Amino acid sequence: MAASRNISVSEASRPKLPRHARLKFDETRQVWVILAPERVLAPDEIAVEVLQLCDGVRSVADIVDQLTVKYTADREAISTDVIGMLQDLADKGFLTEAREKTS
Repeated sequence: MAASRNISVSEASRPKLPRHARLKFDETRQVWVILAPERVLAPDEIAVEVLQLCDGVRSVADIVDQLTVKYTADREAISTDVIGMLQDLADKGFLTEAREKTS
């Protein structure tokens, strides 16, 4: 029973935060948070790094490639982890997908 706004994340997805949410560093708590109406989520350090790359331009494959080089890690493992994390955020309404402009 997924809501229509939720996306199915794959390497071809170009994820971004929805209009109503933003990634912000909370000076008081000294942590990164995703702010959304009446909700705050404090992602872990790795999630923050991934979310900072979710600009609606990069695909998940691009993000995975970038992290694979940075951490010299197994690409398949990173892909599985990134897709799983992004899907979880999408299911909670904290992530959407960039759409092609049709104007």
